[in-house]
Amino acid sequence: MTRQNISSGTHYEKIAGYSRAVRLGNVVHVSGTTATDGASAVVGIGDAGAQTEFIIKKIEVALGEAGARLSDVVRTRVYLTPDADWEAVAAMHGQYFGDIRPANTLLYIQALVGEDYLVEMEAEAIIADAES
Repeated sequence: MTRQNISSGTHYEKIAGYSRAVRLGNVVHVSGTTATDGASAVVGIGDAGAQTEFIIKKIEVALGEAGARLSDVVRTRVYLTPDADWEAVAAMHGQYFGDIRPANTLLYIQALVGEDYLVEMEAEAIIADAES
């Protein structure tokens, strides 16, 4: 099987030794994703729902670069800070994944890497019609 590393171009990938996403065969793993735009600014400060929507759209881009779609997602993991509104996050997750219904884990944790981050999400996808 061929391994494909997907990069977002951030310098943190090289420093920390990770990829935005990794595809191996028909499986795609998307790294923890925060609501950071291309200029390293946090999107949706104070709004967990807005951060979640931005994150899902970033995940969708990474999946697309790996040849997958949101409909291929089989698992999501969502990490929330104590200040995050889980109901807003769940509603946004449901808006995008309501018909797909991947396995999901929703966790409250003490903190994320920056004080303005309320949500971080990772995803796993299996491309059903892909050649391995």
